[in-house]
Amino acid sequence: MTKLSVNINKVATVRNARGGNVPDVVGFAIDCQNLGAQGITVHPRPDQRHIRYQDVLDLKPIMIEEFNIEGNPVPQFIDLVKKVVPAQVTLVPDAENVLTSNAGWDTVRNRDYLRDIVAEFKSAGIRVSVFVDPVAEMVEGAAKIGADRIELYTEAYAHNYIYDREQAILPYVKAASVAQSNGLGINAGHDLSLENLKYFHARIPYVDEVSIGHALISDALYLGLAETIRRYLICLQ
Repeated sequence: MTKLSVNINKVATVRNARGGNVPDVVGFAIDCQNLGAQGITVHPRPDQRHIRYQDVLDLKPIMIEEFNIEGNPVPQFIDLVKKVVPAQVTLVPDAENVLTSNAGWDTVRNRDYLRDIVAEFKSAGIRVSVFVDPVAEMVEGAAKIGADRIELYTEAYAHNYIYDREQAILPYVKAASVAQSNGLGINAGHDLSLENLKYFHARIPYVDEVSIGHALISDALYLGLAETIRRYLICLQ
């Protein structure tokens, strides 16, 4: 079964809007795990506009399921990840001024840079996933730098799903096949939702993990957290 990892950045965004500790990020992560989520994802950024570095440290002791830390591997991020030693680190090439991640790595152009970082994390016993667009060359590049997995950047799929879901999924099916043939595990994330997740999983049932934050947290405002997680898990059965 494909694992559901809940990205809790948006919970931290709400907390930070008022200060204090409401909602409680750590408590929310505990609840997600107790309700059936098989992982928690955080994406700390240098400006700490949502998840803070201290949150990452606070979350580590309460993790029952897999902990996935995403981010651009700047020195401060590398130090944090090596201190926490999560199950997985996902390397994302986001600039400091972007609102949200908007592109995958060019694993060919950044080959030497990424190879060294991947090796550093793997030597610490951390599984490494690399965020990529659904392009065969980029997937093959991730394998060549020693990554354990790729995370397919699914914004294009989500955007085009409402127009032609078959055409929208085709690049991802092809990229996933290339990943399999190169011995890579497959994760996916960005704009996956209750609307489009079931079809994505039906076409690529061997995806190891999906990381979902914005849509899931938004759904929970209407459905409640327990019902929301239940529905996402059904999509992955």
